[in-house]
Amino acid sequence: MNGGDGFPDRRLAFCEEARDLLADLEAALLQLETDPRDEETIGRVFRAMHTIKGSGAMFGFDAVASFTHNIESAYDLVRSGRLAVNPLLISLTLAARDHILYLLEASVSGGPLRQAAGQTILDAIRDFVETGGAAFTAVATSPTAGEPAAVRNYAIRFVPPPGLFARGSNLLPLFDELRSLGDFTIVADTAAIPSLADFRPDHCYFSWDMRLRTTSSSEAIRDIFVFVDEGDCLSITEECPAAPSVESSPECAPVAISDGAGVGATARPTTSSLRVSAAKLDELINIVGELVTMQARLSRFAAQSGEIEIAHIAEETERLTGMLRDNTMSIRMLPLEATFARYRRLVRDLAGELGKEIELATEGGDTELDKSVIDQIADPLVHLIRNSVDHGIESPDERTRAAKPPCGRLVLSAAHSGSQVLIRVSDDGRGIDPARVRAKAIEKGLIDPHAELSEAEIFALIFRTGFSTAASVSSVSGRGVGMDVVKRNVEALRGTIDLTSTPGQGTVFTLKLPLTLAIIDGLLVRVAAQHFVFPVAQVLECLEANTADLHCGRREFIEVRGKLVPLIFLQRFFRLSSGPGVRAQILIAQTSAGNFGFVVDEVIGDHKTVIKQLGPLYRQVEGVSGATILGDGSIALILDSDRLAQSAVDESVRPAA
Repeated sequence: MNGGDGFPDRRLAFCEEARDLLADLEAALLQLETDPRDEETIGRVFRAMHTIKGSGAMFGFDAVASFTHNIESAYDLVRSGRLAVNPLLISLTLAARDHILYLLEASVSGGPLRQAAGQTILDAIRDFVETGGAAFTAVATSPTAGEPAAVRNYAIRFVPPPGLFARGSNLLPLFDELRSLGDFTIVADTAAIPSLADFRPDHCYFSWDMRLRTTSSSEAIRDIFVFVDEGDCLSITEECPAAPSVESSPECAPVAISDGAGVGATARPTTSSLRVSAAKLDELINIVGELVTMQARLSRFAAQSGEIEIAHIAEETERLTGMLRDNTMSIRMLPLEATFARYRRLVRDLAGELGKEIELATEGGDTELDKSVIDQIADPLVHLIRNSVDHGIESPDERTRAAKPPCGRLVLSAAHSGSQVLIRVSDDGRGIDPARVRAKAIEKGLIDPHAELSEAEIFALIFRTGFSTAASVSSVSGRGVGMDVVKRNVEALRGTIDLTSTPGQGTVFTLKLPLTLAIIDGLLVRVAAQHFVFPVAQVLECLEANTADLHCGRREFIEVRGKLVPLIFLQRFFRLSSGPGVRAQILIAQTSAGNFGFVVDEVIGDHKTVIKQLGPLYRQVEGVSGATILGDGSIALILDSDRLAQSAVDESVRPAA
C-alpha cells in the first residue's frame, strides 16, 4: 500500500465514494424487495458490495473489506440462482449495510468497531445461507438450472492506466481472485517499459494477457476489475470451445463481449464528473456574489458618467456576469431523486415497527434544487414523513373498516413553480379535523373564541409551539409536536409550509422553497430613507392607489378586483419617519397566510440581489431575512413577507386583553 503524500486524501475520497455506494445499495435492496427475481438489481447489489470490498482493502479499511466480503459471498449465491431473495435476506442485508457505514465512520474517527454487532449479522446471514436450500425455493435462472453450468474460455487483455500505482492500487489480489474462478494463466507484456532515464517508479508500464477457463460469466470477471477498469483498459473475449478443425466450424470466430470497451476500440462519448468539496463551491459563490455587486456599481457609474464607451463596457460586463452567475449557480443544483430515495428505508422501517402497510411513491425526482437547501430540508422532511406514517395513515384493520385498501399510500413529490420548488408530502390517511384543531386552540388560549378564521388559518395553528391534537405522543412522532421546529427550519430557508387536509381522505404538506440561498431576483423599494428588497417570486403585482381608498378597521384593506386584500404599512411596522403622501405604492405579495399588500413610498425596480447574512444583533429582527449591498455601497434589508404577514394575522386573532 502506498503511504506517500496524498494517501490520506485518497482515503477520504474512498469514504465519499463508499457513502454514495451504500446509498445506492440501500435503494437497490428496497427495489429488490419488490421484485426479488430482477437479475439487473441483484447485479447492482453485488457490484456495490464488491467495489466497497475491493477499494476498502486497497486503502486500508480492512474491517470494512472483511465484513463486506461475507455479505458479497451470499449474493454471489443469489446471482447463481442457488439462493432466493426474500424479506428476511433484505432485512439482514440492510442491517449489514448500516454496519458497513458504521465501520467506515469508525475507521476514520478511530472509534470502536463493535465486532460483536457485526458478528451477529454475519451469523444470521450464515444461518440463512445454510438453510436456504431447504427453507426457500431457489431462483430458476434457466430451464436447465439443475444441469452443470457450461464451461467457458475467456481471453482477457488488461492495459491499466499509467497512474494506477500512484493511487495505491495493488493488482495481485485481482489476479488471485481470477485464479480462484478456474484454470488461469497469465503473461506479462513488458514492451512499454522505457529506458531507465525515463522510468518513473510510480507508473505502471506493464500490461497482461490472460486465459481463463471457468463456469463464471463475463460479468463476474468484469466485476473483479470494477474499481480499476477505466474506459478502454479492459477487454474480455469469449472463445469458442476447441473444434476438430477450424475449417469445419467457420462460425467459431471469437465473440467480443466487451461492448466496445476493449483495447483499440473506438472511444465512445462519455460524460465525466469531478468531485469538488462543498467549501470550494461556497467560496466560488461568494466570489461571484462580490462580482455581481461590483458590476452593479459599474453600471451605476456608467449611467452617471454619460460616456457611451463606458456604457458599452458596463453592458458587456453585465452580460458576462449574468452568464457566470447562472452557470455557477447551476453547479450547485442537484436532482432530488437521491434525497427522496433515502426515505424509502425510513418508511419501510417505521411501517414495520407500527405494524402498518405503507407504499412510498416518489414523483419529480429530476427536479433540481441548491445543494445547501437540500441539506437543510432533510430533517423537516423526516419529521413530516414520520407524522404521516404514525398519525396520518391508519392500520390495515382500520383502513379496511373505512373501505380503503389495507396498504396506505405516501407520496413524496417535487415540481418547479417559477423560481421556487414545491415539495409535497401527502398521504391517504385519516386527515385532520379543523373543528378539533380550533377547539384545541381555544382551549390553550391561542385564539379568541369568537375569531373568524379560514380553514388555512386554522391549520396554521398546528405549527404553533407545543400544539398537538394527538391523544398521546408515540415514540415515533406526535401530530403537532415539533411542527413549530419544522416551520422555523423551512422559514430559515426563506420558504413556506402549507397544510391542507380532508377528514377521512388524507393530508398534504406543501413546502415552497427558493431554488438557491445565494443570489435571488429582487424588487427594490424605498420606505422613507431606507431601501428594502422583496423576493420577486412572491410579488404578484404592483399597484398605485389613493390613501383615501384604504379601508380602516382593526386591519386596513384595499379592494383589488372585488376582493379585499389586507395591508401592511412598512413605514409603520419599522417605525420610520416619512411625510404623509396622497398616493400609495402597494406590492401585492403571495404569503403563507394569503395575499397581502405591502405599502411603500417608491417601487424602484428589479435588482439582482446577493444575499448577505445578518450579524448576531440583527438576526432576530422580525420580518427581515437578510441584507444586500447596493451599487452605491449602501445596505438594503431583504424582507420576509411571510413573517410580516403572519405577524399581522397573529395580531388580529390574538384574544383581547
